[in-house]
This record gives sequence, structure tokens and C-alpha cells, in this order.
Amino acid sequence: VQLQASGGGLVQAGGSLRLSCVASGISTEINNMGWYRQAPGKQRELVALIGVGGTTSYEDSVKGRFSISKDNANNTMYLQMDSLKPEDTAIYYCNLFPARAWGQGTQVTVSS
Repeated sequence: VQLQASGGGLVQAGGSLRLSCVASGISTEINNMGWYRQAPGKQRELVALIGVGGTTSYEDSVKGRFSISKDNANNTMYLQMDSLKPEDTAIYYCNLFPARAWGQGTQVTVSS
């Protein structure tokens, strides 16, 4: 199983980024999947979850700003992040839910 996250970068507060996660070895269609993040000095947390049927849920601090989606035909998951805040700065990871082995994340840095 490989889950490769990409799309991070440096953005000013209020800006947007779109993260992508290409999955291989598993099907996004039949797995619950999520975006997680780990900020410096903090534990990794689940930010957004998308179920098999497309049902989504979000951590409270990102509700209304982040949107998770997936393209089952291309085995890819996305995280659209709008109205970014400095506190969103973290390494973002994609994984199944519940999570399995962690791959390489993508750094998101939001400047004030």
C-alpha cells in the first residue's frame, strides 16, 4: 500500500492550497480515507474523513474552510484548503481510516 501526498507549500494567511493523495495498492472506492496533520510539537490529528459512500466529516477548526473529496476512477483523494490560517501550518498526511503505516507527508506553511 502506498499513499503519496503532494501539493503543499508556503502560502499567506487567507490563501488556498489543494492537496492530492495518489493511492496504489488499495482502492479509494472501498476504503474510508482521511487527511491528517502534525504540527511542530503536537500529536498527529485527523483533519478530514471521507467514507466509502462519500460521507465527510471535519475537525472543528477546519469546518467551513477545508473540503475533502475523492476521484475513485483515478484512485486519488483531495483536500481543498481555503482561508488558511497560520495555525494550519503542519505536515499533512493522507491515510486510510483507521490509519495504517504512514507515508511521506507534504508540508503546508501559512505565513501571517
